[in-house]
Amino acid sequence: MTDYKYRRVLLKLSGEALMGNQGYGLDGDTISRLAQGIKNIHDNGAEVAIVVGGGNIFRGLAGAASGMDRAQADYMGMLATVINALALQDAFEHAGMQCRVMSAIEMHEVSETYIRRRATRHLEKGRVTIFAAGTGNPYFTTDTAAALRACEIGADCLMKATKVNGIYDKDPVKFPDAVKFDTITYRDVLTRDLKVMDATATALCHDNNMPIIVFDIEEDNVFHRALLGENVGTTVIREED
Repeated sequence: MTDYKYRRVLLKLSGEALMGNQGYGLDGDTISRLAQGIKNIHDNGAEVAIVVGGGNIFRGLAGAASGMDRAQADYMGMLATVINALALQDAFEHAGMQCRVMSAIEMHEVSETYIRRRATRHLEKGRVTIFAAGTGNPYFTTDTAAALRACEIGADCLMKATKVNGIYDKDPVKFPDAVKFDTITYRDVLTRDLKVMDATATALCHDNNMPIIVFDIEEDNVFHRALLGENVGTTVIREED
């Protein structure tokens, strides 16, 4: 068993991370590669929970911007996360892992209802556990759901897999002189408005001293290296007292 620095981890995946180079939907090869990366750390003893977004199918804010009622649009976004969670579950099971989907909105035919004690028990038994439907409430993002679930299950860290290799002082796509941080404090993230996660999620991690590791999902063996405590991406930590 590998001596991981972080043994129980919550991984936040955007819906866009599941669509590969497509402009919409799910890419089977991308999901299979993701499942293999998760299997590598799972087989080495990590307890893995996942919160997945739904932006590859429907984004609540986009629906609201087009004139739809915000709460209605957010509920549609929550249902999109359930579709993604079921796709991940299928890929994980084909890769040889036990997996459970737990939804914040009751839908007994396709998932379990989220109960904190049951979720932690699944993790203790070595089951990858996917939390779907956000928090079950409109106006809250899946970033906030990830921070909330990470705190509830007693995760050692929250890992956010993105298409950028960490946190920069400005958009590295637009500004070639952007500077990457190896570590940064929650307070600096908030005061600089760096958009790592939404402010509610960042504040929740700050209040509960939950480290956030942001990295590029396409990097080789990135999950394993991050859990070992290697300098992968950017780590968000509490400022020194």
